[in-house]
Amino acid sequence: MMSVRRFDSKRRFVMARIVAGVALAMLALASQPTLVAQEADERWLGTWATAAVVRPTPPPPGQAGQATQVRRRRGQPLPTLKNQTLRQIVRVSIGGEQVRLVLSNVFGTAPLAIGAAHIAIRGADSAIVPASGRALKFSGRSHLTIPAGSVAFSDPVDLELPAQSDLAIDLYLPEEVASTVSTFTMHAGAFQTNYISTEGDHTGAADLPVADTTQSWFFLGRVEVTAPADTGVLVAFGDSLTDGTRSTPDTNNRWPDHFSKRLADNGIEMGVLNVGISGNRVLSAGSSFSGLSRFDRDVVAATGATHVTVLLGTNDIGFARENPSPSAEDIIQGHQQFITRARAQGLTIYGATLAPFEGANYWTMEGEMKRQALNDWIRTSGAYDAVIDFDAALRDPAAPTTILAEYDSGDALHPNDAGYEAMSNAIDLALFQSAARRVAAAR
Repeated sequence: MMSVRRFDSKRRFVMARIVAGVALAMLALASQPTLVAQEADERWLGTWATAAVVRPTPPPPGQAGQATQVRRRRGQPLPTLKNQTLRQIVRVSIGGEQVRLVLSNVFGTAPLAIGAAHIAIRGADSAIVPASGRALKFSGRSHLTIPAGSVAFSDPVDLELPAQSDLAIDLYLPEEVASTVSTFTMHAGAFQTNYISTEGDHTGAADLPVADTTQSWFFLGRVEVTAPADTGVLVAFGDSLTDGTRSTPDTNNRWPDHFSKRLADNGIEMGVLNVGISGNRVLSAGSSFSGLSRFDRDVVAATGATHVTVLLGTNDIGFARENPSPSAEDIIQGHQQFITRARAQGLTIYGATLAPFEGANYWTMEGEMKRQALNDWIRTSGAYDAVIDFDAALRDPAAPTTILAEYDSGDALHPNDAGYEAMSNAIDLALFQSAARRVAAAR
């Protein structure tokens, strides 16, 4: 039988171990980076996003020069960056008081070194509002290396980010980043001037020393904010008509931009993420991965997503020209897959009719018949939760296979700024006015 003295001695020993353990735990917690607290009635959601593409496109066997030819045709040669700072400008949809950044090296074939990162409210041109600047950390460190094929979330920071404002994102790239080292994860159709510095880490500089500019976004995935838990997020999924091709650069005249402002003007709190890619198709790869292959990455994985619009199929039809394949039925089957996959994740999904494009360089009568068949299915099948009729919004009533002249950018395919605004105005706001109530009920 254990004596009382031995029992007390053992108890004191155990208590000392517990106290020491608690002290060590407290010390460990104190040494960790301070994270921004999130309110219980708030959640993270996207306020801006872009859909990544890979450049240069890996050439098929026997076509080693293809990637260079593609870059020359697009008139956007890829930069070689080393010991330089990228300052990239994005227009957010909703605002917030806490912000974090998602960087992407998803198509990179080598690790991507980020020496420093910074965000701030944009001033004029390449300048920032200095008092708004926030250095970003990644799991408590100011630098990181993103493995090939991966993404990275920054730690959240406090920042009063107004809705419909421009955010300047600085990335310092200390090592060589070039197409000879790795493929680029980027978005070529930004229609936004972004800035490349002279040598050095200039993250957070009030006035960036600019060496060059680009109309592409590099290594960006999303900007996210905390917002009330009943706030929805619309993901606009599509091709060049969603991407905003031939809209005026630096004016945010893509239809999702117009719609984001329209939602805000009508008191509907909802993030809008544009994941359109020029040239995108439902079924097959072209200048980017097919819609079916990228849907999970660009839509399902979008933080806070509640709704998605689909405007896709024109390039499947146009690039086929007189070829019967893919048929309208093939493209419809692809749309049915979008619907099933969206609903499996609890997303509300709206189908958009294809705009007319007679007069464009890949229009054919065979293709027009496919467009009409697809649009008829979108309108009448009841497969989508609702229909957005962009065809009706853009077509010429006197020649319904063509875009109305006042909305034509000049290529008979893409709208001009007024046409993109007309697309936004064609969307029934009632589809989103009850969004907050549905989100709240689901939580």
